[in-house]
Amino acid sequence: MAELQQQLRVQEAVDSMVKSLERENIRKMQGLMFRCSAACCEESQASMHQVHQCIERCHAPLAQAQALVTSELEKFQDRLARCTMYCNDKAKDSIDAGSKELHVKQQLETCVTKCVDDHMNLIPTMTRKMKESLSSMGK
Repeated sequence: MAELQQQLRVQEAVDSMVKSLERENIRKMQGLMFRCSAACCEESQASMHQVHQCIERCHAPLAQAQALVTSELEKFQDRLARCTMYCNDKAKDSIDAGSKELHVKQQLETCVTKCVDDHMNLIPTMTRKMKESLSSMGK
């Protein structure tokens, strides 16, 4: 039960970060991409290939931004998963060494909570870093 609450805490924080990035950065880039793509289509003298290349150039910054966000989120998830796996390994070692189950469960819960707290503290820095990168891409 406590583990589910920890997962929800992280999920809500990450969802909030993604919504903020989408609203403040990605959405503006989408608008630029669509306006740029529309301008490509207005070129009556351009060949179909040229129009296609133009549209691809318009899409590139947004694709790059989405890849950045996805990559950062994957790294964050991997780090959190490694931390919780460490907690699970530690708990298993304690049980193997003969510790009482209740004590081990409390130890595991404390360890996982620390992992979550530590990673929750990383979110503002990660958000700031991504916003800076996205802002430079959008120019």
